[in-house]
Amino acid sequence: MKKTRLLLILCLASMAHAQEPADTHPALTAPAGTDPTTVSFPFERVQTPTAVDLACAGFVSRQLVPNANFVAGDLYTPTVTKNSNGEVVYLAGKGYQVGQKYTVVRELRDPNRYEIFAGQHALLKTMGQPYSELARVRIIDTRSKMAIAEIEMSCDPVNPGDYVIPYVEKPTPVFRPPLRFDRFMPSNGKLTGRIAMARDFDSEIGPGVKVYLNVGSNQGVKPGDYFRAVRSYEADVHDPTESLSFKASTNEDTQAHQAAIDPNMFTKTGGPVIHVRDLPRRAVGEVVVIATTPTTSTAMVVFAMESVHLGDDVELDQP
Repeated sequence: MKKTRLLLILCLASMAHAQEPADTHPALTAPAGTDPTTVSFPFERVQTPTAVDLACAGFVSRQLVPNANFVAGDLYTPTVTKNSNGEVVYLAGKGYQVGQKYTVVRELRDPNRYEIFAGQHALLKTMGQPYSELARVRIIDTRSKMAIAEIEMSCDPVNPGDYVIPYVEKPTPVFRPPLRFDRFMPSNGKLTGRIAMARDFDSEIGPGVKVYLNVGSNQGVKPGDYFRAVRSYEADVHDPTESLSFKASTNEDTQAHQAAIDPNMFTKTGGPVIHVRDLPRRAVGEVVVIATTPTTSTAMVVFAMESVHLGDDVELDQP
């Protein structure tokens, strides 16, 4: 009886061990000059883009979308102006055929002209016109002057005046497995760019949010490339909000020689001077490219240690 009980215990222990998830994270080779910890080299928890993320990402392009074909109304025009999955819309223009699929896009303008970071408007102007991708529609009737289409998949409500362009399925990039995230890695000398804008004009950005970079296929960027979002403390000095903390005292009354931060050293303290330019650059997140134009890239934040900001630098990350 004892042998039977022991055998049962061993079998259960073996089964439990087999059900334990395997450690899929690659071993970390410590770079010279580091002693990795979970703070400086945390494991990434990556949010992989889905088919909906790919279809609804939007883009920024110097080549304007043709405006000859557009949404003219819907079944209950003008009472209803916003349409989504399963509803029908009327499309003005030419060239429609039954069964064809189209993408509904919107040429965007930001009603809030406030610059999130200095030079944002000038940077966006060099990148081109931003567009959102709203829905995919299929032509179901062409017997009238306007084509009738059914919305097969919608990301946001479709409005009269939104443009329609031929649907092109985006290939799914090959996404890498989670890695250790080197939070304080110095510049690797690879391609750099900047996060100029986010989908829906967001400014505080976390995992799942789509962002637009000022580098594209002309610089060799392709879907599936990863970029590390990085920020220097000098960038915080120039941020209208973050800079406020630099103007506040960081000292304790018990410190005989109080430190001063050099950009805001209004009085001599006789203590140490903290040079902001010498503070380490910190990585704040990781983005993966899901589509490109010659001069821009659409990417998605897949991992973040803190909020990613518009204006943050990005650096090509090829581990």
